[in-house]
Amino acid sequence: MDQVTIRQIIYRILMVSLVAVVVGTAASLAAIGFVDAIQWLNDRLLISPYARIQAEDRHWLVVAATIAVPAVGGLLVGLIVRWLIKEGRGLAPPDAILAVQTRRKAPTIRSGLASTLASLVSLGSGASVGQYGPLVYLGTLFGTMVGRLRLRLPHQRSIAIGCGVAAAISTAFNAPIAGLVFAHEVILRHYSLRAFAPVTVAAATGYVIANVIFERPPLFRVQFGGVEHSYEFLFFALEGVICAGLAWVFMRLLSLSGKLAARTPVPVWLKPAVAGLVLGLVALQVPEVLGIGQETLRFAIIEDAFAIHELALIIVAKLALTALCVGFGFVGGVFSPALLVGILFGAFYGLIVPFVAPFPHSGVVVYAICGMMALASSVIGAPLTTILIVFELTRSYDLTIAAMVAVVFSNLVSYRAVGRSLFDVQLKARGFDLSLGRDRAILQNHRVVHYLHADYTTARAGESVGAVRHTLVANGRAEAVLVDQSDVYQGMVHLQDLVEADPEAPVESIAHATGVVFHEDTSVWESMEMLRGFLGEAVPLLDRQSRVLGVVPEEAVIRAYLEIIHELRREENEAA
Repeated sequence: MDQVTIRQIIYRILMVSLVAVVVGTAASLAAIGFVDAIQWLNDRLLISPYARIQAEDRHWLVVAATIAVPAVGGLLVGLIVRWLIKEGRGLAPPDAILAVQTRRKAPTIRSGLASTLASLVSLGSGASVGQYGPLVYLGTLFGTMVGRLRLRLPHQRSIAIGCGVAAAISTAFNAPIAGLVFAHEVILRHYSLRAFAPVTVAAATGYVIANVIFERPPLFRVQFGGVEHSYEFLFFALEGVICAGLAWVFMRLLSLSGKLAARTPVPVWLKPAVAGLVLGLVALQVPEVLGIGQETLRFAIIEDAFAIHELALIIVAKLALTALCVGFGFVGGVFSPALLVGILFGAFYGLIVPFVAPFPHSGVVVYAICGMMALASSVIGAPLTTILIVFELTRSYDLTIAAMVAVVFSNLVSYRAVGRSLFDVQLKARGFDLSLGRDRAILQNHRVVHYLHADYTTARAGESVGAVRHTLVANGRAEAVLVDQSDVYQGMVHLQDLVEADPEAPVESIAHATGVVFHEDTSVWESMEMLRGFLGEAVPLLDRQSRVLGVVPEEAVIRAYLEIIHELRREENEAA
């Protein structure tokens, strides 16, 4: 190993470590500020249970705030999305996945900041959406910023995005291992050492800032003595299967709500306000539907905190109103609502088990935790992350193993029913199908127009067979692209067809009008599919008016395919 190579390796190790610390620190501090700002707004706007209890002697003020705050918040969100976000929607984890998996140009910094502001207003005004999706994109935003710097690091942007996401999740849950695994499991989708090392540093940085410097409290505290009966693992497995069905219902409701919003004859910027008004009216009777619901989540693991009918009502209301808020344009995630619905369903399940199977069981806590993680893992497609969150939050092997059983069975069913995750379903709706692997996603997003050649032989309509034959022989080619006087594609002319044809005949009389053609938006993947059974030197590439822009040799398509696949394999297996 020469001295230059050693210096390059040392530079990369030092620089990637610096990127991890800087991005991890920025994402962690931003996540803390974001969460605290939400809590401050919830308290000031009478959304949080604590603030509502403090103001219970001013009943009409609470009623007015319950109705007006979500509606006004929705109006502000609609205006922010309409005027400040180029994409016309809130940015979320699918955008982070897309930036990493397809190497597309990421949304602008302005759009990212505006989306964060819209999610802050949404959550601060009590919308039934989650905070973890915006936190993931907040981490992505810092990663994207660093990814634009000229640091000469391989796969700089994807690694920096992974660092930002890991730090945000680590900070939010006080769970650095879960943050690390989430970044790899959901965003990067590989475990190369070059990415693993900096993402680990970023996750640890987020944990130190949140837990050591700021001493952030955990999401919840659990007292659990252990699983007392071995047959309960059958109950945990069944709970996982039921949670998979509930996850399907949740995702289906989100889809139906989006379609309903599209058909609703209300301006797009006003639709979040409509959802906010409906939310406020329902919250007069079921206040637990407001906001993130962390207090409700904590109460769910307390024995006898809710009756069975109360749990059922909150579950149904939360599912419906989360779908309404997301579908009608509030900006936020679905992870927090999935956690809340899951833990409430788990508590509900734990309460009805003794009636269905009259055997002793280990209490509501373990069923609540199993339900929370089984449902959430099916929605976000991160079974390892959710299992690790349980362990890091509770430090309980018994709870972790019980949750693991529920998560495994939930994902086995939900993967078959809806796919890997809600994020993948959303990306598929945008035309990016990741279900068949990263290879196909990148190949589908890489245009064959980048391999265009201008060196080809043209035959004009009206030319004689003899003239075209002479041109092909002189150029050493076996085929020519036939065009009219406006360069509009007419077909292909092959030398073997010219040999025995009348030299004075017009060349278009023997041209092949049908055949393989590429267009400006044809992907490498599509071109490989189109070349099945193809015989020829090159394929003409046309613009939207069918004018010939050039040709793409068969060799260039194969080379593009191999280059992209080899680059992916290097990324997935490279060392630091």
